[in-house]
Amino acid sequence: MNKSRVISEVARAIRKSITETETLINAFLEKIQDGLKKDGCVQLSGFGTFTVRRRTARKGRNPQTGEVIDINPAAFAGFRAGKRLKWHLNH
Repeated sequence: MNKSRVISEVARAIRKSITETETLINAFLEKIQDGLKKDGCVQLSGFGTFTVRRRTARKGRNPQTGEVIDINPAAFAGFRAGKRLKWHLNH
């Protein structure tokens, strides 16, 4: 399911326009991003926890040339499903 389908499904479920629902979902996602940036963690009870994970700098290899390259450290978002979400996925 992509974002536009999520928006239309939620709009139908809450009986709001697609424009209103898109604004709501975009604000929700923005607040998750803000929370990760500020606190490093966003926990939604029963659904799951978003966390900032980090990769250290390391050496890599260009597969085409075999040249050794430096890979910069990076931060990325991780997600761990909560109990209720895990249950729904398994039933």
